[in-house]
Amino acid sequence: MNRNGTDLIVAHCGLVCSKCGAFKKGKCKGCYGGKPMFPNCPIKKCNLEHHCVTCADCTEFQELADCKKLNNLISKCFDLVFHGNRIGNLNTIREVGLEQFKASQD
Repeated sequence: MNRNGTDLIVAHCGLVCSKCGAFKKGKCKGCYGGKPMFPNCPIKKCNLEHHCVTCADCTEFQELADCKKLNNLISKCFDLVFHGNRIGNLNTIREVGLEQFKASQD
């Protein structure tokens, strides 16, 4: 839980949902909720198929930037629009773990 008393939500792709404007406005409930921004997200599908919480858990790619589902033109635009650094977040999660990453986001 963060200082505001709300749970920090990290999407499968490494986006911090709870910092996103669409999430804050209720337009998106995150990829774990019933109303995701992109219901047919290939990243979510891949994580579910491989039993991963986030792409940081993926063993198929040593370098996450090599994954074309995660790192492509659309996802780069997504990072720009949402002011995210999903691959950077995921690399940090790989290094310190999800809970420590969440704790560092306060």
